[in-house]
Amino acid sequence: MATEQSAENLRDKLNLETALIPWRDLQTYFARGQVVFVAESLDLLAVAEALAADDKARFQQWMADGTIGDVPADRAQSWYDAEASVWAVVVAPWVLIQDRTTRN
Repeated sequence: MATEQSAENLRDKLNLETALIPWRDLQTYFARGQVVFVAESLDLLAVAEALAADDKARFQQWMADGTIGDVPADRAQSWYDAEASVWAVVVAPWVLIQDRTTRN
């Protein structure tokens, strides 16, 4: 019961800390290699929860699938040029981001 409560509290906390943020505001973190791109097919909060729980197996699978990883430099530049915003949540020292501009 306590574990279920803790997981629910963590998800609520992460949900409250998730925000749409201008990509330009994340440049320092991007330059440090601390930005993790999360594909639209994944739930950003579920990925944040897995990171907070240090679930290496899930992360390795997502990395192998290509659904999480680094932001390619050309994509970062196009977001910068377009003054785009991305959804972001911090699980220190990482900033998980997701581009939902193509979602309906």
